[in-house]
Amino acid sequence: MSASAISDIQRLVECQSPTEDLAACVKVIDLAVEIANKVLPTPAKAITENARPVFWWGAASPKIVLLCHLDTVWPHNSFNPTWQIDGDNAKGPGVFDMKAGFIQALYAVKDIAGAENKVALVATTDEETGSATSKGLIEKLAKAADAVLVFESAIDGKVKTGRKGTSMYQVIVTGKAAHAGLEPEKGINATIELAKLVLQITALENPSLGTTVVPTVMQSGTTTNTVPAQAKLDIDIRSFTMAELNRVDAAIRSLKSDLAKVEVVGGINRPPLEISSTKELYEKLEKVAKELGMPEIGHASVGGASDGNLAAAAGAKVLDGLGAVGIGAHAPTESLVISSVAPRIKLTTAFISELLK
Repeated sequence: MSASAISDIQRLVECQSPTEDLAACVKVIDLAVEIANKVLPTPAKAITENARPVFWWGAASPKIVLLCHLDTVWPHNSFNPTWQIDGDNAKGPGVFDMKAGFIQALYAVKDIAGAENKVALVATTDEETGSATSKGLIEKLAKAADAVLVFESAIDGKVKTGRKGTSMYQVIVTGKAAHAGLEPEKGINATIELAKLVLQITALENPSLGTTVVPTVMQSGTTTNTVPAQAKLDIDIRSFTMAELNRVDAAIRSLKSDLAKVEVVGGINRPPLEISSTKELYEKLEKVAKELGMPEIGHASVGGASDGNLAAAAGAKVLDGLGAVGIGAHAPTESLVISSVAPRIKLTTAFISELLK
């Protein structure tokens, strides 16, 4: 099984699928369907959700959802070589985040009799940019499911029982242009007014609760001799609690300038994945691992968000990080530990079987 799974992971990795390239995402979903129809006893299919391709295998109204994504952050040919094996490691764009996780989930249901009647394996193609088109589908599935298992990559082999929620904003300050040399006093400098707001914005972070408020991209001005009439700032906000995201949201929306117009666009993108949503499934996973004679899996909370956040916010019991063991999500070091694939498939098969009892 392991050799076949590694071969299928290689095929998916070599089928490069950056989120922004719709044709590439269609191609990778078609390949996933082809692989699934080789491995699984009942056919998979490609569906369309808000004009984006989605992989689907299994029940139409699943009690257990195996949630994956097959898009990556890597533009075509930006990760070289596209596939490389070095000892026990396989490198490639998306191998860790999260094409290996998809294959592990696929092989895990292969030998579970009748799984297709209660389980669905679903893979979207817009997770890396916020799941705008697949959010509704994920929420609908989560509301009706007993469990949502997310095959994002593990963290040092541990599953993820907590994830920060995310908010994304753009603050737009509109001032008034004037000649910077002849009569700057007749202008309203949007750069200066936005700079005043930046200090207020960064003061909203709360390190003790893990809340980060990070100004990222700033744009301002038109020419070197003109008082800037407009300035824009993007802000990335993350927190482990919804209360913190709401606190920062209210503060961002109340930003004002005495001289310029201030507009705020954006908002809360993904709610946090909190331990209350994951504790029960995590404890069951450890029970299964112990029965298999495996060492303790362990768990961690992480800063990045996933579709598990959306599923938990919809009311589902969730366990995340069930996918690949390796390192380097979104980094040139992205790689999979090859010897981990077979044990993870075995664990996932036993875990799903336990949940189906």
